[in-house]
Amino acid sequence: MKTRQAVLADALEISAFLEQLVFVGKRNLPSDPEFVRCNYIAHADNIQCTVAVDNDGSILGLQILKIASEGNIYGVDIGWGIIGTHVRPDAARRGVGKALFKATHKAAVDAGIQKIDATIGASNPSGLSYYDAMGFNTYRMTSSKISKCFDVRV
Repeated sequence: MKTRQAVLADALEISAFLEQLVFVGKRNLPSDPEFVRCNYIAHADNIQCTVAVDNDGSILGLQILKIASEGNIYGVDIGWGIIGTHVRPDAARRGVGKALFKATHKAAVDAGIQKIDATIGASNPSGLSYYDAMGFNTYRMTSSKISKCFDVRV
């Protein structure tokens, strides 16, 4: 497995595995290729959009790191990073998330980001466990969301 920067041509393949996540109940956001292009690959606030690929080039997962701008939908402090991670269902538990976060962490350091927010649905135990394993700590909770913080400086 290797990681690389996502490109617009990846949108269709990413969309397909996001639809699989919708089907198994692990996603409720749009998953169409245009949403992927606009919100993940080419978003104006992107620092980096990374994909993990297997030896044949198939995309196993996606991780987005954006800079928190004024009025962001998560209520994250301006200047923090905002992360999102999506792993193809049949690629879970294979180190995809760890490989993605290694690339994302480097991008955060290179961009001078000091903290990264991950806001996860409270009913998403695998997502919560993943961010715990990567070293994120809970700093805010609502009835439906748990926000975790990673201190890049540590």
